Amino acid sequence: METTTDGTWDSLPVKLNERILQTIDELKFTHMTPVQSACIPLFMRNKDVAAEAVTGSGKTLAFVIPIIELLLKREEKLKKMQVRMRLIQNTVSVYLEISWLAESVDLYTGFAAGWRSGGHSHERTANIVIATPGRLEDMFRRKSDGLDLASSVKSLDVLVLDEADRLLDMGFEASLNTILGYLPKQRRTGLFSATQTQELEKLVRAGLRNPVRITVKEKGVAATSSQKTPARLSNYYTICRSENKFNSLVTFLRQHKHEKNLVFFSTCACVEFYGRALETLVKKVTVHCIHGKMKNKRNKIFADFRALKSGILVCTDVMARGIDIPDVNWVLQYDPPSSASAFVHRCGRTARIGNQGNALVFLLPMEESYVNFLAINQKCPLQKMPPVSDVVDVLPKVKAMCLADRAMFDRSMRAFVSYVQAYAKHECSLIFRIKDLDFSSLARGFALLRLPKMPELRGKTFPDFIETTIDTETIRYKDKSRQKQRKKMLAELKDKIPFPKKHFIKNEAWSKQKTKKNRRKKMSAKRKHDEGSDVEDEDMNELLDDTRLLKKLKKGQISEEDFEKQITSKPKSKHKTGGPSHDSSVGEDVEANM
Repeated sequence: METTTDGTWDSLPVKLNERILQTIDELKFTHMTPVQSACIPLFMRNKDVAAEAVTGSGKTLAFVIPIIELLLKREEKLKKMQVRMRLIQNTVSVYLEISWLAESVDLYTGFAAGWRSGGHSHERTANIVIATPGRLEDMFRRKSDGLDLASSVKSLDVLVLDEADRLLDMGFEASLNTILGYLPKQRRTGLFSATQTQELEKLVRAGLRNPVRITVKEKGVAATSSQKTPARLSNYYTICRSENKFNSLVTFLRQHKHEKNLVFFSTCACVEFYGRALETLVKKVTVHCIHGKMKNKRNKIFADFRALKSGILVCTDVMARGIDIPDVNWVLQYDPPSSASAFVHRCGRTARIGNQGNALVFLLPMEESYVNFLAINQKCPLQKMPPVSDVVDVLPKVKAMCLADRAMFDRSMRAFVSYVQAYAKHECSLIFRIKDLDFSSLARGFALLRLPKMPELRGKTFPDFIETTIDTETIRYKDKSRQKQRKKMLAELKDKIPFPKKHFIKNEAWSKQKTKKNRRKKMSAKRKHDEGSDVEDEDMNELLDDTRLLKKLKKGQISEEDFEKQITSKPKSKHKTGGPSHDSSVGEDVEANM
């Protein structure tokens, strides 16, 4: 966009409520973006909307404002548990963004916004519900638990499907179809996404009635262009070895300490380890960490970082989509994401609503072909940045931190293991191949004191990696209570009577263990079949017939007289040995066993 605005809020053909205008002014949104000026009037005039706009174009506010406006205009007072608006999100992280906007408006309007996601809930008596598809589908099915959600949505006014392309990518199509079946047909529906796909077109036809289609392109970008990143984003990559990667990151952050930076890692364990290291190594800068396993802390961390003028947020892809943080100067991707589409969304956390922004991804030498892949697959061109200058080796300090505190040592080991496992599952497996990894260099980059025991390293030697001479079992926790607990656990293990060692398969991927187990079962079954059974087929059939008769007798379906008659009237079976029939003894055994 050459300009970041598309008119003031007063220029809308439909006048907004004064309380909404007051909230917008408080939030310092002085002008509308193109997607907002296009969508808001249509929503307010009872039109279904299917909007496509690049990340960072202001889509969230384009549906939050009309939702609140429609609630305020209602003449009939809302009842408790009467849901009028429903927003479906792909992940819990997007809730952070919407809840921040919705709750800001709640201060002036008095409506309750609640949310639902896997294992989480907030505000049981909500008029606006924000939910992930799986959790929402589950709630509709829980009528026996006293939650009659189907009745609560009978008067639903608006349904919004945000990040709709991602909802389908994550396999929620069946859940969405189930949810649509519970909702009233007479409603307004909005579908918002960064891209339009064939699957999305099916959803539009199924859930929207004669929708108005809105596609927002940036000025200066050709109409035929399908570039998915903002025009004002400067997107870079740099090449460095595994052992120099963290040194380069720390030096870069020190050089940009007065700016607001997001640093993406591939796993939660990497965030925990490197985030703690950055807190110590980058002085006089606020460092926050956020990832998917933080359940109760995420909202506060998000709000705290959002309010900062400068600082560092270390995170996973939980912050890659639908999150608006103002004035982010740099998005740093320490690890490329597992999917190419996530790369674009990570970059979209900067250069939002027409502002300038920068993104940088750190690649290993054998990963450079990823640049061409992104240019072709995601229409996301990257420029090469020279290696970071004046790099200082901080890894000895990180090692010292691991020696000083067992908690840090544990984090380093977990981070390394999780990184290797994530690398093995990368979507671009032709580029990110685990066999190409230099494990010695990688271990030095994680400041490991010793290599962990894991399947990927079994049977390999690493002469280039020098383990510490210190016995890692002697490293203590700084936290006295944790150290006391560990000491107690070690003492209990020592006092236990040693049992004969069983030969378990250690450090082997569960899938391999399962394959061997299934193979053993098949071999055992084959042996039994080859050896043959002690009971002849004819005897087995006779035994089954007797069992059926006995069951009928117990249920009262036949009399004792009929039972005796049918048992005694059966022809005697002939055995290979020529011996007498064993009908009576078999019958007695069955009766006794039953």
